[in-house]
Amino acid sequence: MGRVQDQVAVVTGAASGLGRAIALRLAEEGARMALGDIDTSGLDRTVSDITAAGGQAFGVVGDLTDEAPAARLVADAVARHGRLDILVNNVGGSRNAKIWEMALEDWDFTIRLNLRGTFLCTRAAVPHMMKQRSGRIVCLSSGAREGTPWTAYYQGGSAYSAAKAGVHGFIRDVALELAEYGINVNAVAPGPIDADRTGPALRRLNETVEYSPNHMTPLRRLGQPIEIANAVLFLASAEASYITGVTLQATGGR
Repeated sequence: MGRVQDQVAVVTGAASGLGRAIALRLAEEGARMALGDIDTSGLDRTVSDITAAGGQAFGVVGDLTDEAPAARLVADAVARHGRLDILVNNVGGSRNAKIWEMALEDWDFTIRLNLRGTFLCTRAAVPHMMKQRSGRIVCLSSGAREGTPWTAYYQGGSAYSAAKAGVHGFIRDVALELAEYGINVNAVAPGPIDADRTGPALRRLNETVEYSPNHMTPLRRLGQPIEIANAVLFLASAEASYITGVTLQATGGR
C-alpha cells in the first residue's frame, strides 16, 4: 500500500518541472490523479507516464488563473472519483525586473500567476473537503518569499518574492479557517531547484558569478525536483496529520 493509496489528488501545473515531479510521486504512492495545466503536450506526457506505470490519471487543459478551468478541474476529479482528498497548488512563475524598471503588467502577471490560481483552486476544492471533513491542501511557496540574493542582485525579483510571501500568508489563514473540518493546509518553500525551466539559468549562475545559488546555499548545490515532491508527499500523507498552517523550508539551509 502506498502512502496516499487510492486517495484522489489534484495537482496544478503538472505538465513540467515541480508539478510533473509531484504528480509522478503521488501517483507512485497510489493516488488517483487529476492534473491541470495550460500546456497540452506536457500534460499529456505526464498523464501517459502515470498510466503507463499502472497508475490512474487524467488531464484538464486550461489557464487555472481563470475561474472556469479551475472549477472544471476540481469538478471533474470529484465527478470521476466521488471525492477529493489532496490539492497541490503548484502553478507559479515570474517576470523579473529591478523595482525601478518593472512594468506594471509584469508585476500584475506575476501576482496573478502565483496567487490567483491558488485561491481559485482552493475555493473550488474546499466545499468537497468540508463535506467529507477531511483533506490535505499543499501550496508551493518559495524561499524567495524572504528575498533571493542572486535574483535580487542580477535581475530583481520583488514581484515573485511578494507573491510567494502571499502564499505563506494564505495558508496560515486558510489553515485556521478549515481546521474545524479536519483539513490540513500547508506549503512547501523550495530553494534553487534544478528543474526544467529554472535549472539551466541557475547552473549558469553557479559557473559564472559570485552571488550564485551554490555559493550562498549551505548545502552548496541545487535541489532536485524529487526532493520537493517528497516534501509535498509528506504533507499530503497521514504522516503530517498534526501539521497545519506551516511552510516547510526545502531550501538547502538558506
